[in-house]
Amino acid sequence: MRIDIPATTPARTIAAVTSMLWEDLVNNPKKGGGGDDVNRKKIQCAEKMIRGAFVELYRGLGLLKTYSSLNMIAFTKILKKFDKVSNQQASASYLKVVKRSDFISSNKVVKLMDEVETLFTQHFANNERKKAMKFLRPTHHKESHMVTFFVGISTGSFVTLFILYAILAHLSRMFSPATKQSYMETIYPVFSIFALLSLHLFMYGCNLFMWKSTRINYNFIFEFQPSNALKYRDAFLICTSLMTAVFGAMVIHLILLSKGIFSRQVDFIPGILLLCSVLILICPLNIFYRPTRYCFLRVIRNIVCSPFYKVLMVDFFMADQLTSQIPLLRHMESIACYFISGSFKTHRYQTCKSGKLYGELAYVISFAPYFWRAMQCARRWFDEGNPDHVANLGKYVSAMVAAGARLTYTRQPSQLWMVIVIVTSLVATVYQLYWDFVKDWGLFDRKSKNLFLRDDLVLKNKGIYYISIALNFVLRLVWVETVIGLNIGMLETSMLEFFLASLEVIRRGHWNYYRLENEHLNNVGKFRAVKTVPLPFREMDSD
Repeated sequence: MRIDIPATTPARTIAAVTSMLWEDLVNNPKKGGGGDDVNRKKIQCAEKMIRGAFVELYRGLGLLKTYSSLNMIAFTKILKKFDKVSNQQASASYLKVVKRSDFISSNKVVKLMDEVETLFTQHFANNERKKAMKFLRPTHHKESHMVTFFVGISTGSFVTLFILYAILAHLSRMFSPATKQSYMETIYPVFSIFALLSLHLFMYGCNLFMWKSTRINYNFIFEFQPSNALKYRDAFLICTSLMTAVFGAMVIHLILLSKGIFSRQVDFIPGILLLCSVLILICPLNIFYRPTRYCFLRVIRNIVCSPFYKVLMVDFFMADQLTSQIPLLRHMESIACYFISGSFKTHRYQTCKSGKLYGELAYVISFAPYFWRAMQCARRWFDEGNPDHVANLGKYVSAMVAAGARLTYTRQPSQLWMVIVIVTSLVATVYQLYWDFVKDWGLFDRKSKNLFLRDDLVLKNKGIYYISIALNFVLRLVWVETVIGLNIGMLETSMLEFFLASLEVIRRGHWNYYRLENEHLNNVGKFRAVKTVPLPFREMDSD
C-alpha cells in the first residue's frame, strides 16, 4: 500500500505529473516496485483526508440513526391515527413487530458511532473528547435578531443618504454640461463597482432566502460549514452597509467639491473607499465575517489557477458569477489606470482610454472570466472523463469570441464588424440558452409529465418556471443594444451601461436559484446526503 494524494492543488498536480512522467519515462518500474517514498508533507495531507473521512462517516451514521428514529415516530403516529379512526386497539400488536425488527432494535449504528468517537479522540484530538466533539458534532449558532435590526438601520441610512445625494447634486448642478464630464469620469466607475457588487450580494441574499424557504440544502452542495456559512440576513447586511458607506463617501465628496474645500485632495476619496474595502477583505482579524471573506479569497484563487486546482461546485458557481460581472472588472481597470497614471491630479481622462495597453487589457479582462470557466471545464473533463464538460467548454469559447467581436465593434464600427457581432452573438446566445434550460436547470425533458419542464419541481406553481424561462430568454438578448448603438449623451450612455449591467446581474441571481434547485434534486434522486471523501491510499498489486 502507498500514499496517494489527489491532485487538488497546483503543487500536488505538478508533483503528480512529474512523478508519473518520471516513473513512465525514466524508472519504468515493475509492478509492486517503487513508489514507496513517504515524506512528512504527504503524511500530513493523508492525515487531513482521513480526518475528513471520519467526520463524514460520523455524520452519515448520525443521519442513519435519525432516519430510523423518525420512521419509528411516524409509524407510531400513523397507528394512533388508525386506532382513532377505526375505534380499534391494533397499534400495540403492530408496534411489537416493528420494535423487534433490526431496523429499530439493532444497536450497530450506535456502536459504530461510539467506535468512531473513540478512534477520532485517540488519533486526532490527543485524547480530548471535548475537542473531538467540536469536529464530529459542530454546534450551530442561533440566528440573532440584532442582524435584522442592523439591516433595517443600514437600509434606512442608505435610502436617506441617496435622497440627500440626489438633492445636493441637483442644487450644485453637478450634472450640468460644464461639469458632468469631469464629475462622471471620477465618480461613475467607483459607484458602478460598489453598486453592481451590492446588487449581486442582494441577489445572493434573495437566493439564500429562497433556498432556505424551499429546503434546498445549499450548505451541503457548496460544502460550507453550517456554523459559519453566510445567512441571507448577513448578505443583506453586507450589501446595505456597503451602499451606506458608498453614498456617505459620495455625499462628502460632493460637498467638498462644490465648496472648493481641499480641491486637490478631494478626488482621493473614491480611492480611499476602494482601499478600505480591500483592507477589510484581507483583514486577518476575526471580524467582519472572516470565514466568509477567506473562503471568497480561496475560491478566487482556485478560479484564477483553474487548471491546477480540483474544481468544486462552489468554484465553478463563483466563476459563473464572474462572467456576469465583466462591466465591474472593466471599471476596476479604469479606476486602477485613473490612480496609477495620476489622472486624478491632472484630470486628463483620455490618458487611459487612448493608451494602447489600456485597450489591450480591455480584451484580456473581457476574456478572463470565460477563459477561467473554460479551464475549469477542461479540468473537470480531465478528472471525470465526461464529454459534457468539453461541450460546456465550447459554450465559453463561443462567449469569448462574441465578447471580443462586440468590443471591437464599439471601437471600429463598420458593416463587416456588425455582421460578425450579430453572427457570433447569436451562436453564443443559442448555445447559452440551451445549456441554461437543458443542462443547468434540467428543463425541456421530453418524457416529463410537466410540459417543457421536468418531473420533479420544488416550486408548486408551474407558471413560475415558464415565466423564468421567458425572463432568462429576454435578458440573454441585452447584447442587441450594442448593435443598435443609440446616439445619446455621456450621462445617458453611462446610465444605460449601468442599467444593462444590472440586468445581467439580476439574470444571474435568477439563474442561481434554478441551478441549485436542479443540483439539489439530482442529489436527492441519487441519495447523496454526505460527501464522498477519497482515502489517501492505493492498493499495490503484488507479483
